[in-house]
Amino acid sequence: MKTMGIKALISVISIMGAAQVAHAADVIKIGVNQPLTGVVAAAGTFVAEGAKIAAAEINENGGVLGKKLELVIEDNKSNPTEASNVTEKLIVRDKVPAIMGAWSSTYTLASMPKLMEYRIPMLVETASSSKITKQGNPYVFRISPTSAMEAASFADRVKPMGITKVDFLVVNNDWGLGAAQAYGEMLKAQGVEVGETHIMDAAAQDMTSQLAAIKHAKKQPSHVFLTSGTEQITLVAKQAEALGIDVPFITTGGIMPQQLIDQAGKAANNTYHVMFFVPWFPDATLNPEAARGFVAQWEKMGLDPAGSPEGARGYDGIHTLAAAIEKAGEADPAKIQAALWKTEIDGLTGHVKFNKDGPAGKESGQSVPMTYLVKIEDGKIVNTD
Repeated sequence: MKTMGIKALISVISIMGAAQVAHAADVIKIGVNQPLTGVVAAAGTFVAEGAKIAAAEINENGGVLGKKLELVIEDNKSNPTEASNVTEKLIVRDKVPAIMGAWSSTYTLASMPKLMEYRIPMLVETASSSKITKQGNPYVFRISPTSAMEAASFADRVKPMGITKVDFLVVNNDWGLGAAQAYGEMLKAQGVEVGETHIMDAAAQDMTSQLAAIKHAKKQPSHVFLTSGTEQITLVAKQAEALGIDVPFITTGGIMPQQLIDQAGKAANNTYHVMFFVPWFPDATLNPEAARGFVAQWEKMGLDPAGSPEGARGYDGIHTLAAAIEKAGEADPAKIQAALWKTEIDGLTGHVKFNKDGPAGKESGQSVPMTYLVKIEDGKIVNTD
């Protein structure tokens, strides 16, 4: 077999390089940092699918600045160290001018130093820890609510629900502990007795000891607030049923109620869920037409209907970044960062508009999404608002 001559080899390399440059000129990249494997893989995968729907929709309507939008999706493996590594890979290797990520508060906090180092903006679509926007990172723009915002929106529901005494069962990370603190402060202000906070590791599968402590508390709680991923909440619901606990659970952070029904069966009944998108009730959303269109596309793609509440986060995140890039006039990180402050869209999760949060001169952006409360009754999702 003949070897390729040096001139021919150089020619091929030049052609390949020119093709890559041409491709780069034809597209605008956005990085997506999500947990696609590991303990919260289902949720992260659904966020990524929502992002794909948004990108396809944008491209069908002419793209961004006349160019196709290209998502570069990376798996942070439900691990904070990997989330940081993925952030750097997207910036250095893929040269993305903006990122969406990284689902969990812990993964997002781990990624944030890289944003500061390389001066790249990131749209935070899910994480709720108040630390994220309080640290003085001007490259962070969040469309999900903080736990404190979420708790404040719940305050008017406390007395109508007859909440008098609560315990907490939360995942042992920034999200879970932050939710317990924020909801606890709100409930105390409402005159509710706040009992014990029980914690569980993110990968734990046996929560019977924590549930037994709740069951045998000297004073039974009227409700238990529960913060974790849907997979772990499913285990909690089944184990609570096995122990004969009939105290209503209230989940925070916007889980996937249909998945809970599918996997926990009747153990999911009489549970309440704070949501940021309600695909089952599109007319209750800020943008019913967009909600119906998103749900229809989700079904058309054959995706699990249970995952659409997570998918809505990714959908809104990509639409927000695309709108900012369009406003910036080019895919330049500094210009996108500046444009995000002026970007407003009516998304599936509410009206996206960024307010300043954090130390003066180094503020992060924080939007205020809508919240809803749904209940599972007889295996069906009911809107309680």
